[in-house]
Amino acid sequence: MKVVIQRVSCASVTIENKVVAEIQNGLLLLVGIEDADTQEDIDWLCQKIANLRIFSDENQVMNLSVKDVGGDVIVVSQFTLHSLTKKGNRPSYIKASKPEIAIPLYDKFIQKLEFNLEKKVQAGVFGADMKVLLLNDGPVTIVIDSKNKE
Repeated sequence: MKVVIQRVSCASVTIENKVVAEIQNGLLLLVGIEDADTQEDIDWLCQKIANLRIFSDENQVMNLSVKDVGGDVIVVSQFTLHSLTKKGNRPSYIKASKPEIAIPLYDKFIQKLEFNLEKKVQAGVFGADMKVLLLNDGPVTIVIDSKNKE
């Protein structure tokens, strides 16, 4: 499972001209799922994301988590995170899970993140044509792959 974490001042997800998710201070998460992903990947990632110290403290040092600052979170499914670009110019998405595998894992990811954050998490709609708008704060963008726990 791959996650792109972006610290945002604001973010929203729009589907067919309707805003389905909107936050101010917090995190926008782009989540890519592959067939090898398990509950263990979800548990590890959600714990890591909830406690990742990427918000500034009173000394302007990144020392606080999204939990510490009371920030909100939007989760967006992003199958293109598993694109393969080694050959040619057209990416292959063969590593990305099909909906029958990805949707249950995506739903479990959101539930586990809500548990870890002790608050509701907003989300896009799996498989929908979404317009994601964000103001990256910092900019701070971090990529975590659960298969590469360093």
